[in-house]
Amino acid sequence: MNEFPLRHLAIIMDGNGRWARERGLKRVKGHEKGAEMIRGITTYCASHKSIETVTFYAFSTENWKRPKMEVEFLMKLLDRYLKNELETYQKHGVRFQAIGNLSEFSPALQKRIKETEELTRNNTRLTQILALNYGGRLEIVDTVNRLIKAGKTEITEEDISSHLQTPYSDIDFLIRTSGEERISNFLLWQISYAELYFTPTLWPDFTPEELDAILKNYQQRTRRFGGV
Repeated sequence: MNEFPLRHLAIIMDGNGRWARERGLKRVKGHEKGAEMIRGITTYCASHKSIETVTFYAFSTENWKRPKMEVEFLMKLLDRYLKNELETYQKHGVRFQAIGNLSEFSPALQKRIKETEELTRNNTRLTQILALNYGGRLEIVDTVNRLIKAGKTEITEEDISSHLQTPYSDIDFLIRTSGEERISNFLLWQISYAELYFTPTLWPDFTPEELDAILKNYQQRTRRFGGV
């Protein structure tokens, strides 16, 4: 039995495009459905007895390579999502935070992100983090450079851990949907000793009920952190 409570859950949301293709729909319809699923998973986590933070991989630094129309749609979808979800955040005590290089987003979207962070900053039941224009390698490099600029001449693991954009805790459990078994440059530092789980379910079909079953799998694991 796992003696370490699950405090920080990370999810790579994958499979929106395939979900749409299997139904003869445009890819954007998969993204719309995928955005809807975040609400149910977030509210589940807010009611969970031990989860304090859930981090979703929403848009990577590599996603800019997608067709321009799809990227533009994703930006509009993010803005609409944050506007619509504010009520859910407040109702369930969820604090919203974004990580990643937000400077490449439009001023209007940056404003929406900051306003949502500010309006939910006093909520304490759960922190929901969206990784936006995020890359794990870039986060580590940026963290080291900031420490150097601050005058550090010798950098420790503790320095990096405490200055990352996600300083709350290391990841306990990482789930990726769609059957792909890759990390895809997500939270590389924070997942050093995370438990991993890959489900074939496409993200738009991923439900709180499946998450609940997967978390039971986590509870049965033994975490050794390099020991015996």
